[in-house]
Amino acid sequence: MKKLWSSWGRWMALLLVCTGIFAASFALYHLPVAAALYPSALCALLLAGVGLYGGWKSRDKRKKLSALTSLPEDLTERLAEFDTQTDRAYRAILCRLTEQTQQLQQQMRQQEQERTDYYTTWVHQIKTPIAAMRLLLESEDSAFSRDVGEELQRIEQYAEMVLTYRRLDSPDTDYVFRECQVDKIVRGAIRKFAAQFIRKGIRLEYTPIAQRVVTDEKWLCFVVEQLLSNALKYTPRGTVSVYWEQECLCIRDTGIGIAAEDLPRVFDRGYTGSTGRSEQKASGLGLYLCRRICQNLGHGISAESTPGQGTLMKLALGKKQTIYE
Repeated sequence: MKKLWSSWGRWMALLLVCTGIFAASFALYHLPVAAALYPSALCALLLAGVGLYGGWKSRDKRKKLSALTSLPEDLTERLAEFDTQTDRAYRAILCRLTEQTQQLQQQMRQQEQERTDYYTTWVHQIKTPIAAMRLLLESEDSAFSRDVGEELQRIEQYAEMVLTYRRLDSPDTDYVFRECQVDKIVRGAIRKFAAQFIRKGIRLEYTPIAQRVVTDEKWLCFVVEQLLSNALKYTPRGTVSVYWEQECLCIRDTGIGIAAEDLPRVFDRGYTGSTGRSEQKASGLGLYLCRRICQNLGHGISAESTPGQGTLMKLALGKKQTIYE
C-alpha cells in the first residue's frame, strides 16, 4: 500500500509540475491561466483511471502469485499471464530456478537411496563374520570365549541399530500388524541376553504375561531388546524385573538411574545425559529409535527414574501417546 501511494505521489507531483509550466507559459503570453486548468483536470481524471486499472491488475496478479506458494512442483505452469518484457524475464528466471530445484531434489533422493542401500548391504555383510566367529567360539567354553561372545553380541546389536535407523523412515519399510503374544516376544528377548544376566550376576524377575496385542512382532521385539540391553548396561548389580501392569509392559531395573534434568530428554536423538557421558557407553540413539518405532506402531513409551535406585520403562501397547514422568 505504501508503494502504491508513493507511485501516486510521484505522478501527481509530475502533473502539478506540468500544470505549473503550462500556467506560466500562458501567463507569459497573456493568455487566460484558467485555460490550463481545465485540460489539467481532465489529465488528472485520466491518470486516476489508468492508475486504478493498473492497481487492480497488480493486486490480482499478487493474489495469484501468493496462491502459488504452496505449489512448487507446477509453479511455472500456473503463473499469471505476463504482458511486459520484464515480466517475461522474471518468468524465465523462475522456470530455470524451478528446474534446478527439481534436479537437486532428484539428486538428493538418489543419494539417500544409495546410502540406504549401502548401509543395508554393510549390515548384512558384517553379520557373516560375526556368525563365523560365533561358530568358532562355540567349540570353546571359557571365560574368554564368553566375554568375546558377549562383545560380538554387542557388535551385532549396534549393526542392527544402524539398519533400523536407516529403515525407520524408508518408504519400503514393511509393518505387518497382527495379534501377537507378548509373552513370546519378551521370552525371545530374554533368551538373547541370558548369558549377560549370568555373567554379571544380575537376577531376572519375570512374571509370565498372558496378553495378546496387535502390533508388528519384529519391530516391537527390537524395542524390548533395546530396553533390556539398557537395563543390563546401567545395572552393575541387583535385579531386572519384567511384568505386565495396567495395560503396560514394564521393565524395571535397580541400576544407577537417570538424573531428573535428563529424564524429559532421554528419547531425543543423540542425547546421552549425564549417565551416558559418565559411563561413555551411550550413543543417544537407542531410546530415540524406541520412541520413533512406538509412534509408528501406535504404542506409548515412558520413563520413570530415581538416581541411584533404578529406572522403570513402560510400553503402553496399543496407546499412541508418549509420556515423561
